[in-house]
Amino acid sequence: MTASALVCPDDIRAGFSAAMSAMYRDEVPAYGTLLDLVAEVNSERLAERPEERAALVAAGELDRISEERHGAIRLGTAAELAVMRRLFAVMGMVPVGYYDLSAAGVPVHSTAFRPVDAAALQRNPFRVFTSLLRLDLIADAGLRQEAAEVLARRQIFTPGALRLIAKAEEAGGLTGEEAQQFIAEALETFRWHARANVSHDLYRRLHDAHRLIADVVSFRGPHINHLTPRTLDIDEVQRRMPARGIVPKAVIEGPPPRNCPILLRQTSFKALQEPVAFETGEGWQEGTHTARFGEIEQRGIALTPKGRGLYDTLLNKARATVRPAADGSNAAEYEAALTDAFQEFPDDWEGVRAQGLGYFQWSLTDAGRAAGPVEGDAEGLLARGLLRADPITYEDFLPVSAAGIFQSNLGDEAAQDFVEDPNQQRFEADLGAPVLNEFEHYAAIEAESRAACLAALGHAPVAG
Repeated sequence: MTASALVCPDDIRAGFSAAMSAMYRDEVPAYGTLLDLVAEVNSERLAERPEERAALVAAGELDRISEERHGAIRLGTAAELAVMRRLFAVMGMVPVGYYDLSAAGVPVHSTAFRPVDAAALQRNPFRVFTSLLRLDLIADAGLRQEAAEVLARRQIFTPGALRLIAKAEEAGGLTGEEAQQFIAEALETFRWHARANVSHDLYRRLHDAHRLIADVVSFRGPHINHLTPRTLDIDEVQRRMPARGIVPKAVIEGPPPRNCPILLRQTSFKALQEPVAFETGEGWQEGTHTARFGEIEQRGIALTPKGRGLYDTLLNKARATVRPAADGSNAAEYEAALTDAFQEFPDDWEGVRAQGLGYFQWSLTDAGRAAGPVEGDAEGLLARGLLRADPITYEDFLPVSAAGIFQSNLGDEAAQDFVEDPNQQRFEADLGAPVLNEFEHYAAIEAESRAACLAALGHAPVAG
């Protein structure tokens, strides 16, 4: 089989993302309402701010925004995680970053599967935040054993999906017909199942240990628990949600509103209470389960370790002043504390770049492209208008080092006092591969773009 007969992984990913979105829209109608609202707000924002539209065009991001989604799943075993890595690899998605959510009272650790190449991100920047349950953090040994036995009995991938994953690995990809079959088969792993695979009694005990444990263990597969579109104005979306019949979370997670957005801001509607049937041995017992919700995000610049450190310090400062209540009763006070704390973070791109807080993509201006060989370092060429430095979009997820912000929409009462226990080495062993260090990745993009510009201007790259 020739390579030309194989479908590009980017196209498989785009097809899968669209199929996942259609499925989730059928399962959770409010998600469709969110998509319509985000499209409306984005359209208005671009019409009102032509300079922002021009910047998105220059960065190659305008066309991708309407298709942009991220999802989240929760897996139960190392074996499931290893196969999931192989499944996402068929779509050109690799594991980026390690997140220890035990720091936030959630018994999982995680990575994000996503494309990393610039062209792949522009084609379709689909991401899936993927968590692995930490059964070792459950104090009750008996319950831990029962949960392990339930998870060991299930198979979350269809035979067809497993066959096509192996075929892609052997052949270096999939044909068009195989790619369509793969999308259909892989989608089954993420589908909602209204029948639990445990008794109501076991579900209750798992739920009492942690709501997320019950969500992972009690079902046949890791149903997608949210899909997230990207907005250009999350505050406006938050303001309009109630008029669409959607009750948003009390506060937007992440940094406060800024002229120069940093990292990631997120809001969502509360998780749905959905009917579920539980096994009894003699039939099915009706009950409910709460896990799936709708989320919206606004992305900003990727921060350097120095910038991330300042971000964490300021977020902790705000939360030490006012910790947001689950019922939203002190939302205004918290937002004021957040805005006050972040006064220390520069809110202009020159300040962010000068202090080494964020990553930037370098490119030639029209004047730079017209110039012959020139002398000078990058900073001097930037000042002369021959180069430009545009913020690199943060493609990953909110850090958990500040805790509190990562409750997976399960509610503040779901947080419990698990012992903080990061174990990236174990996670990577279960995954079957190392995770990409996101700081090193963004730094390489910045360094390579700057070197390419300097080379184009006729001299070897220099520090600048």
